[in-house]
Amino acid sequence: MDFMTALDIGASGLKAQRANLNVISMNMANMRTTKTMEGGPYRRKSVSFEATPVYSPFDTAMRDKLNQNLQGVKVLGVTADERPFKQVYDPHHPDANDQGYVFYPDINVVEEMTNMMNATRGYESNVQTITAVKQMFQRALQIGQG
Repeated sequence: MDFMTALDIGASGLKAQRANLNVISMNMANMRTTKTMEGGPYRRKSVSFEATPVYSPFDTAMRDKLNQNLQGVKVLGVTADERPFKQVYDPHHPDANDQGYVFYPDINVVEEMTNMMNATRGYESNVQTITAVKQMFQRALQIGQG
C-alpha cells in the first residue's frame, strides 16, 4: 500500500463519520419537533455504511495482488427510524390532538450521545491514520535528502 492509498482510506472514513455526526446532531436538534414539512413529528434518522474499494477497476488491474482487497467506507444511505412516536399529554400545545396528546419523536439523548461518541472516536482514529501517514511521508523525504 502506498501513501496515497492510505490517505484515501483515511479520507473515506473521515467523510463517512462526518455524515454520521451530521445526522446525529440533526436528531438531537429535532428531538422536540412536532411538525415537519412532510407533516407529523420529526422521524429519527440513522446512517448506514458500506465498504467500498479504494481503487478504480483500472487501478485494480494495475496494482499487485496484495493491495486489491483494500477498502474504504462510504455512506450507503440515511434511513428514517420506524419507532412509534412518544405521546405526551399537553392539551395547551398547538399541535395537541383532540384528546390533548402531542406526538414527539422517540429520540433518546443517551443513545444519541453514545452514537456521537462512537462517531467521534471513529473520526479521531481516521485523523490519527492520516497524521501517521503524513509523518511517514515526511521521514521518507528526510531520508531522501540525506
